[in-house]
Amino acid sequence: MKKVFAEFLGTALLVAVVVGSGIMATNLSQDIGVQLLINTISTVFGLMVLIQILAPISGANFNPVVTLIDLIQKRTTLVVFIQYVVAQIAGAISGAALANAMFSQPLLETATKVRSGGNLYIGEIVATAGLILIINVLITQEKLTMIPVIVASWIGSAYFFTSSTSFANPAVTIGRAFTDSFAGIAPGSVTKFIAAQILGAFIGLGLTKVLTHDK
Repeated sequence: MKKVFAEFLGTALLVAVVVGSGIMATNLSQDIGVQLLINTISTVFGLMVLIQILAPISGANFNPVVTLIDLIQKRTTLVVFIQYVVAQIAGAISGAALANAMFSQPLLETATKVRSGGNLYIGEIVATAGLILIINVLITQEKLTMIPVIVASWIGSAYFFTSSTSFANPAVTIGRAFTDSFAGIAPGSVTKFIAAQILGAFIGLGLTKVLTHDK
């Protein structure tokens, strides 16, 4: 249960960072570029810290597709997979509520920002494939201590170079549907984003197999 709670807490705090910094960004500037920069910097630092402190407890997945790939590679069990995914989704929604509360917004809102289009789905595929590739190559190379910095760096970079601003996480995507703010995503856009993320995860796993086949 300690591991499951770590996944809940880590995902909750991650979404609180993403949503909270997005709200703060819009309060501080009307420039969309500046808003995205504020959101990115906060997310990079927050994610790095959360992975660093919680990885020794639960593995710091905070992400159903990361846990799914672990299951496929037999690094976890079906029971743990289900427990983690439930905790991650519950944590994501709780994190959105926490961020909304901190900025005097309704506790749970319905996001109205529509994010749709093939270009955005390609962005999600690229962001998620890169994330899975990075994590699994580092595990294969036994460079676990590098994961917090490298993963956070990838997500921060993908905020700017992908058209979707790199959600790359089904739980976080669901959580962000509960805030009508800079970081929000309309419920109608969630399913296709998650489908793109799952596809990206499998592509990332395939790339990992190609690059580490002799390991």
